[in-house]
Amino acid sequence: MASRYSCWAAAAAFAKAWCKRNASACNASSVTRKTGPAVTIDWLAKLRLLLQTMAFCLAISAIQYAFQPGRPYEVPLVYSICIGTSCWAVIDFGRHLFASSAETGWPQGMARLLLPMAGTVCGYFIGTLVGDWWFGWSSWDGGSRAQLSVSILITALAGLTGSYYFYSRTKNSYLETRMSEARRYATEAKLKLLQTQLEPHMLFNSLANLRVLISTDAPRALAMLDHMIAYLRATLSASRASSHTLQAEFDRLRDYLELMAVRMGPRLAYQLVLPPELAGHAVPTLLLQPLVENAIKHGLEPKVQGGDIDVRASRDGDLLVLEVVDTGVGISGDRDPTGGFGLAQVQERLGTAYASRATCDMAPNGAVGTQVRITFPYHA
Repeated sequence: MASRYSCWAAAAAFAKAWCKRNASACNASSVTRKTGPAVTIDWLAKLRLLLQTMAFCLAISAIQYAFQPGRPYEVPLVYSICIGTSCWAVIDFGRHLFASSAETGWPQGMARLLLPMAGTVCGYFIGTLVGDWWFGWSSWDGGSRAQLSVSILITALAGLTGSYYFYSRTKNSYLETRMSEARRYATEAKLKLLQTQLEPHMLFNSLANLRVLISTDAPRALAMLDHMIAYLRATLSASRASSHTLQAEFDRLRDYLELMAVRMGPRLAYQLVLPPELAGHAVPTLLLQPLVENAIKHGLEPKVQGGDIDVRASRDGDLLVLEVVDTGVGISGDRDPTGGFGLAQVQERLGTAYASRATCDMAPNGAVGTQVRITFPYHA
């Protein structure tokens, strides 16, 4: 009993001396906690950590029982769970009392080293007292000194190992989150670059056609200019957002196809089919227009008589289906069977928005032309 009180007294004296030596730091920390935002605790994450700790305790109790099969399994089980969960509670909740690193969620400086040690010591005494209460005896009176030493050693090793494990998991989780954010930003930047490559190609062709029409057919030139203004305005709005409605996507396609119709004349016919119930569904910006441009460039333009382009939206159960169908030269002709730049851009966007839940397939459209079919989850 005297040993227990002396340990508590030593711990209290150490804490008092440490706080006195670092009074300014303690005061600054307390002021920060009072004036800063309240600490938010993720209780679901705490529950997961508690369950992992208890599983760790069960493993330790099984090992202890294997070395001492003569005594009931309840003894190492109860003490292991009481001591382990007490250590976890002191350390895991105690770290919220200090300024934590954003990278690990653990205290910085000396507190990061002292907290696991102090938590292990406190957790050992608290857990032992709870276990003694459970069995109705005292581990400090009449117990074997060797057995007590082994118990303390096991607690110290388990506490430090568990602290390092949870510290490493938190740090790895943070790094994985940062890497995921970095990949997302890199993908978005790449898509922006792809968009800047796509827009000038169409814009320069349209300006060249507009220059010719101004001197030969002023009314058609004016109509083309109106469509170009509407298209560029929609493009500017789309560049500032990651998604918009299907209605906005189809409106943008209509302006683009009208521009192409001025250039190609009767060689281009198109149809846009968008059911009213799907018009408000959100889709990534710049999703279908690269496919439509591909259909014109690789499907219709190489064909003397041109052809038709149909863009359709429909619902198939829990999936939203978007199709771009043309009657051009088809995959077996001059068209790249991989879809080239346009399909690659669409796949990039779908991968960013829906991961593996989206598909993008290109196939022959019967005897003539090509069909590109996109599916991704439908959200009411």
